Amino acid sequence: MRIDPIQLKPKQKLFHDYKYNFENVIDKFSYAPGDPEAWKNRLQFLQGQTYQRNNLSEVLKEMNERWGAPESTLNNIERLKDENATVVIAGQQAGLLTGPLYTVHKIISVLQLAKKKEAELGKPVLPVFWVAGEDHDFDEINHIMVNSHGKMKKMAISQEPDRKASVSDIKIDQKAGEEWLKQIFSEIDETEYTGDFYQQTLRLLEQSESYSDFFAKLVYLLFPDEGLVLMDAHRPEVRKLESAYFTSMIQHNAEIAHRVFSAIQLNAQEGYETVLESEAEDAHLFYHHEGERVLLTREKEGSFRGKQNEVLLSEQELLEIAEHHPECLSNNVVSRPLMQDFLFPVLAFIGGPGEINYWSVLKPGFEAVGLQMPPVLPRLSFTMVDRKSEQDLKHFHVEPQEAVQFGTGEKKMRWIASKSAPPIPQLSAQVKEEIERIHKPLREKSAELGPDLEGLADKNLHYIYQHVDYLEKRMAKTLEEKYEKEVTQFNELDLLLHPAGGLQERIWSILPWVNQQGTDVFQRLNQHLLTFDQDHYVVYV
Repeated sequence: MRIDPIQLKPKQKLFHDYKYNFENVIDKFSYAPGDPEAWKNRLQFLQGQTYQRNNLSEVLKEMNERWGAPESTLNNIERLKDENATVVIAGQQAGLLTGPLYTVHKIISVLQLAKKKEAELGKPVLPVFWVAGEDHDFDEINHIMVNSHGKMKKMAISQEPDRKASVSDIKIDQKAGEEWLKQIFSEIDETEYTGDFYQQTLRLLEQSESYSDFFAKLVYLLFPDEGLVLMDAHRPEVRKLESAYFTSMIQHNAEIAHRVFSAIQLNAQEGYETVLESEAEDAHLFYHHEGERVLLTREKEGSFRGKQNEVLLSEQELLEIAEHHPECLSNNVVSRPLMQDFLFPVLAFIGGPGEINYWSVLKPGFEAVGLQMPPVLPRLSFTMVDRKSEQDLKHFHVEPQEAVQFGTGEKKMRWIASKSAPPIPQLSAQVKEEIERIHKPLREKSAELGPDLEGLADKNLHYIYQHVDYLEKRMAKTLEEKYEKEVTQFNELDLLLHPAGGLQERIWSILPWVNQQGTDVFQRLNQHLLTFDQDHYVVYV
């Protein structure tokens, strides 16, 4: 395995400034991650806070033992009881087969930063991954994309929940799950690893009650010795620990919402993208009502109403729910970071570009409940390249950076054109230039005879050009057919490295890479020393 960094400048203005002009956004964050003093200051702040370390450790231990967590994970859970222990945290929904590749990239990022900061600070720093089991958007997690005969194909499980329930509350339809696994494995080429991986995932599926269980068990198959700690945020025993924190969020609800709303408006005024839609009356909490997850808004008189009028609760009623039935509440994207910071001694949060964008408006929300936003770091970003694709890149003289950022479409057209002497576009341009010269006297004479004829002459020239363009396309198509093998190679590169016009990690799953390299492929990637100051890494496997 070889790993090469490449430059890949962000398209989003805020994320670009965060990485390269941090002074422009420093007021939106509590710490500058590049400042060595920031980590000492954060550690000092955490040491002044109190956490339910023993109770949290017991909850995490029971949860992770149920998922078959390795001894290294259980040891780290025990280390959390140390008053000096902190965590590096990231999170994601419980996608099938862990969802898009960026999920495992987040996990690797957490493992890398925790190890680095423990060595630097001389204190226990634990890698934690927050499984967002409370999320209810089943359509986001119920599928993966596969390369089916050179075309992108969405393959979703046939199960359809009848309610808007949290993912951790949805019991897996085992029959639908087994059929789904058969279908996706039928789309990949047989290798020495295919049979074992299929049997392993099938066994984990059979052992899982919920989609969060299946996610967690698969993560530990991929990362069995790294000490990663997983937490399903929707477990009732976790909610009990969060009771007092929900109370604080309810008591400071208006202040949180107004401050975050103001921060969003400020970002917009400064020309930054808005990825977080929020209004001043949003409560940023969900209430679980009759098996469904209901988003709450805050009324002027202080009561809380379901977004679609499903429920109406007074502030006192909501406070009583937080105290006696906290399992009926859950967080949204604004309140979840606050809950993470209440529950864990968070040394750092790791997120993708979109997450960092919406975290840029959360600082006043943290302050409203007496917290301090932790240092925020962008996750590591990778593109995986197999040997055949690496050879094709070299054969066609395509730079990996160009293929990852822009795709191979333009390079393909230039290569095809080069197979004609002179190249077809050049020949077409020369013909148009000569036609324009020959046609010029006709247009000049038409202009003398009147504006109607002048317009007609211009249209005539345009029609001639269209015929030349049509012939150019037909000749190019003939060349493509002649070099069908090479065109296919270009298309395969584009599908692998720049699918749907974006990064590989946002479309493809772990499936092709585990199938080619075995379940330890991401372990091996994590064994490399990776820095967070690189834009992107190309991984040759």
